Amino acid sequence: MSEPEQLQEKLDPAIADRLKRNDAGLVATVVQQYDTGEVLMLAWMDDEALRRTLATRRATYYSRSRASHWIKGESSGNTQHVREVRLDCDGDTVLLLVDQTGPACHTGAPNCFEADVLLADE
Repeated sequence: MSEPEQLQEKLDPAIADRLKRNDAGLVATVVQQYDTGEVLMLAWMDDEALRRTLATRRATYYSRSRASHWIKGESSGNTQHVREVRLDCDGDTVLLLVDQTGPACHTGAPNCFEADVLLADE
C-alpha cells in the first residue's frame, strides 16, 4: 500500500459501504493458512481492525470480551502475516489468507478447530 493509504484514519468508504455488520458493528473473519488452505480460526473485525490489517498486513481483530483491538501474536509471538484479504459476495464475512507463525489457537493447538470434532467420516 502507498503511504497515503497507510495513513488513512478511517476505512476506505468503498470498502466500508460493502460491509454488512452485525448489531455490534462487527463482521465475521475467517482466517486461513494461505498455502495449505487450513482453516485456522474465526475472529471478529470492526472497521478499525480491518483498516489496520489492510494498512499493516498484521492481523488485527476486535475482542468482544475485552472490547478492544488486538494484534494476533503481539503477546504470544504466534503472528499472522496477512497475504491476502477477501470480502465474500454478501459483504458479511472477511477472509484473511495468512502466513501463520506458531499455533493459531490460544490453547496452543495448531488451529481452533482441533478439540471438538462433532461429526467425521467413519
